[in-house]
Amino acid sequence: MKKISITLLAGLLALGAMAQKDNNKTLLWKISGNGLAKASYLYGTIHMLCEDDAGLSKNMKEAIATSDEIYFEVDMDNLFEMMGVLGKMKMKGDTTLKDLLSAEDYKKVKNFFDAKGSMLPFSMLETYKPILAASTLETGSLPCENTAMMEQVIMTEAKKWNKKINGLETMSFQAGLLDSIPYKLQAEQLVSYVNKAGTTEGDDDEMKAMFKAYNDQDLKKLEMLMVETAPGMSAFTDTFLYHRNQKWVAKLKSILPAKSVVIAVGAGHLPGEKGVINLLRNAGYTVTPVENKLHDNREI
Repeated sequence: MKKISITLLAGLLALGAMAQKDNNKTLLWKISGNGLAKASYLYGTIHMLCEDDAGLSKNMKEAIATSDEIYFEVDMDNLFEMMGVLGKMKMKGDTTLKDLLSAEDYKKVKNFFDAKGSMLPFSMLETYKPILAASTLETGSLPCENTAMMEQVIMTEAKKWNKKINGLETMSFQAGLLDSIPYKLQAEQLVSYVNKAGTTEGDDDEMKAMFKAYNDQDLKKLEMLMVETAPGMSAFTDTFLYHRNQKWVAKLKSILPAKSVVIAVGAGHLPGEKGVINLLRNAGYTVTPVENKLHDNREI
């Protein structure tokens, strides 16, 4: 299951992408040129990571402090929208996991969730789209007790400076994207994940490698890992990554000339020919890497 849901966790909910041309290891990029009066910044996030790894560099803090507004994939400061999207997390037509699996597989998944534990009770999760149900397990697979969302860390810093929070798209739109993957396929992948859990075929090593690549700020490595570990997502790459990248850049063309912003989106949206970095460059902007270490920061 992680072959699908990690892609979403790191790309949709943050990693993904193909072909990275820049060898600079950083998650922070400066957007300038093309007539802009003031630079903006692009930052690659991950939905969940260990709290000790969720710090902000001096350069990132400065980018937030000097910007006019902050843009995430969705407006994380909109509580009304966040509450409203809960219904969109459920499968359509009152479908439940029991409808999609054999009695044996359903019992196996239920027992696994009950034993493993998750953020929500199984009685609720079995009505959710299986990819989302699996993501509640994956956050517990991190090699640490305390976790953090990079988006939340950035938003906390932005609030110190009274920055307005915006979204490039809505949460309802994101949740609706999951309907493009047949529920039956999602459920079957969930069973596959349960079958592999705790065996030598498990995906923990792959997940650890992805988090290491993120912490190393190595977009090229992330790309390679996604190509190797998420072949099942290939049929949905356009929907989850490329089409959204294009829409974001089209929206940014109207935003960037008017104000300075920090754009923080899943790291998997940044690299590649169809990634946000390259699309911005194709639109005439200069996109340059900025060092993003916790100490001794400078533009590369």
